[in-house]
Amino acid sequence: MRDRLLAAEKVRAIEWRDSTLYLLDQRALPFEESWIAYDSAAGVAEAIRSMVVCGAPAIGISAAYGLVLAARGRSVAGGDWFTVLEEDFTLLADAAPAAVNLSWALNRMRERLERVREHADPLAALEAEALAIHESDREANLTMAQLGVDLIRRHQGNPQALLTHSNTGALATGGFGTALGVIRAAWLEGMVERVYADETRPWLQGSRLTAWELASEGIPVTVNVDAAAAHIMKTKGVTWVVVGADRITANGDVANQVGTYQLAVNAMHHGVRFMVVAPSSSIDMSLASGDDIPLAERAGEELLEIAGKRMGEGVEGFNPLFDVTPADLIDAIVTEKGVVERPDTAKMAQLMCRKRLH
Repeated sequence: MRDRLLAAEKVRAIEWRDSTLYLLDQRALPFEESWIAYDSAAGVAEAIRSMVVCGAPAIGISAAYGLVLAARGRSVAGGDWFTVLEEDFTLLADAAPAAVNLSWALNRMRERLERVREHADPLAALEAEALAIHESDREANLTMAQLGVDLIRRHQGNPQALLTHSNTGALATGGFGTALGVIRAAWLEGMVERVYADETRPWLQGSRLTAWELASEGIPVTVNVDAAAAHIMKTKGVTWVVVGADRITANGDVANQVGTYQLAVNAMHHGVRFMVVAPSSSIDMSLASGDDIPLAERAGEELLEIAGKRMGEGVEGFNPLFDVTPADLIDAIVTEKGVVERPDTAKMAQLMCRKRLH
């Protein structure tokens, strides 16, 4: 499976070469494939805020490279790298404070800096760590793809319809994707008849990004309005909803792109299985449940303007980025450490004690 996925790889969104970070501008897709070069931490932080780069794993990887760029641009006296880079750590962390992968990646960079020996080159150490974070995410996605396919095969082996939400593909990760990686692998195994992709309001990650990725690989995909998901489950033979996660708490609750929660409720009603695919770096064991997750919102004005004209004077807009799906609505959480079926606090703790499977 790993070799087949590698051979089928067509999309990459993050490149590091010649001491410069290149990001595929996701705001321009699918109309234009435009790459933007970054040479500073401030630029990377703005790329995260403005959604040039989307997806929790991709944000963490980009931030790691951003710290390397910060180190290259700083003058360090007396070897006090922590003091010099503290402003950059904070700048990057504040770009997406709710993204646990971001804080995880920055913590790894901080820990690597702490291990730099006297007279060693901190800059080389930071660059090596950022590259390792990037490659580790790609390998984790390959492992999760195989585990997810095995899960689908165990419950339904015939070609089937799958439904997904937001973008969880190569664009959102270091490569291949989390939920979309599982879908890609299932397609290669002849287990997918069609993928239904929620358009994912209001930024349309499903219709702009997921559909573009799937179509580029010849995978049959139908884009649907978010509100049609329950109808599709009822009438189109969907067997699995496969989604990613921005954060998973100690009890297995999942924060993801808003709209995920209602998919899980509808899936349970229609007897459709619900799979969450995310690396262990998305699991935050410091939070007991989804009630503890800070849920970011964007400006309500995004919902009240069309072509630059405001609708409904005196009307307020509610524009949350995420919602929380309770663990008891989830059939399985797939990580590179293994699969947790019917997640709860004990099973999540057991998972986090395991080593990576690759």
